[in-house]
Amino acid sequence: MRYELRSKQTLRWVMDHPGRGVPFSTRTLATEIGRHHSLIGHLLTGERRHVEADAAQAIAEAVGVALLVLFAPPASPNQNGPTPEK
Repeated sequence: MRYELRSKQTLRWVMDHPGRGVPFSTRTLATEIGRHHSLIGHLLTGERRHVEADAAQAIAEAVGVALLVLFAPPASPNQNGPTPEK
């Protein structure tokens, strides 16, 4: 399942004002969640709007906010995955 970033401005704000600790740069947040820095950079520029559920959860936890503050789940269970066979 993939989650959609609600607002790149909100992501930037919570990176600058995390719930716990020192502000995050693109690289420090990526390191914290064990991902490549391009993931965070692309979210911040709008080049990418969707991430896998585990990455969305990791980002939210790192900056100290609830998952749904930053990300919206797909509207349909079939929206981001293969269709079931009949």
